[in-house]
Amino acid sequence: MGAVFASVVAILLVVAPASQATSPSPTPSPSITTFQNNISGFLRDDARAPIADVTITARSGDFEGTATSAANGSWSIGVPVQGTYEIELDESTLPEGIRLAEGQENPRNVTFSQTSNLSVIFAFGKGIVVQQQDFGQNLLNRLVAGLSFGLLLALASVGLSLIFGTTGLTNFAHGEMVTLGAVLVFAFNAIGLPFWLALILSLLGGGLFGYVQDAGLWKPLRRRGTGLVPMMIVSIGLALAVRYVIQFYFGGATQQLPFAQSAEIQLGPVSISPNNLWSLIISAVVIALIGIILLKTRLGKATRAVADNPALAAASGIDVDSVIRIVWVTGGMLASLGGILWAYYRPGVTFDMGSQILLLIFAGVTLGGLGTVFGALIGSIIVGIFVELTTVFGLAADLKYVGALFIMIVVLLFRPQGILGRRERVG
Repeated sequence: MGAVFASVVAILLVVAPASQATSPSPTPSPSITTFQNNISGFLRDDARAPIADVTITARSGDFEGTATSAANGSWSIGVPVQGTYEIELDESTLPEGIRLAEGQENPRNVTFSQTSNLSVIFAFGKGIVVQQQDFGQNLLNRLVAGLSFGLLLALASVGLSLIFGTTGLTNFAHGEMVTLGAVLVFAFNAIGLPFWLALILSLLGGGLFGYVQDAGLWKPLRRRGTGLVPMMIVSIGLALAVRYVIQFYFGGATQQLPFAQSAEIQLGPVSISPNNLWSLIISAVVIALIGIILLKTRLGKATRAVADNPALAAASGIDVDSVIRIVWVTGGMLASLGGILWAYYRPGVTFDMGSQILLLIFAGVTLGGLGTVFGALIGSIIVGIFVELTTVFGLAADLKYVGALFIMIVVLLFRPQGILGRRERVG
């Protein structure tokens, strides 16, 4: 355990400067360097063209902060505390021929609600038109968003399912492996590394964390013959320890990764943000590669053999410990990638972001079938789509994750082994 904690601290030491660093923002503003919370938005005219050099002011009590919209129309004002603020757009700074839409309230009061980044939209043009989105189009948009969310869940779920399949361990520290990926990207970017290099180092850091966990903790416990229930309890303790080590160095505020704020784009009838689109593509490609490796390569076949029957695999000449070690490294890298994509989907990086979706990851693995990689993929996609579709049918956004767990319970009542799991005889 000492070796594990020492390794975690070593990995996270780079995060120390991050807590002092400025959260990346599309528009530099002096107040952002002082405050963790911010109010932001994009200014677009009625033709969707960005509006630059417009002054926006936020006031609350004795506080007053200002920002000027950038060339892409983005603006952001850092504020000291969450609460109610008066936001005013200086109409005298608007370009000639552009004015606020008729009926647009200015100034207006806005209130933070369980977030450190509040978006404010100003409408421009002839008037405010409330568009009733077609139900079919809204359903299609939510399906695409659910697919994107389900695939990023699948990245983490596949790693967890591989670990369970090869070791039988229910790893509650997997959520912290998800968090670590996003935190390391923010930390490496904060110390000035290029974004692409920060991504690569973060994935390697996730793999290293998986390696250290297995070498320093899980392999010694397996050799001692420790039962699965005690090991599960150890994983809960490890999760809590790592979570609050991350909080100690990273802080409790929500930080933003580079390029986190982006306007939605229209692809035919589907409206989607570039970040979600990239998340969908990257997740699909990575999962396809994992599937090809598992089905076509010797390593993949050995991994499936160990997951099916470790004793028989060992008797067949397969180095079970090496396969398990590779699974831990792969699972750590997949979890880190899932965490990075989750930070863009939310958006934002927090010390407990992995634990927030840990139950959804478990739901995807359990729904698909414990220990089955492709089951975890299918289960995660179902969970992701169901989470997004519930809001279409009137369920409150705060309850959409509860609905995903409910559907898992319903499915397991009729098929306890999961969608792709197999029945096992007991006794």
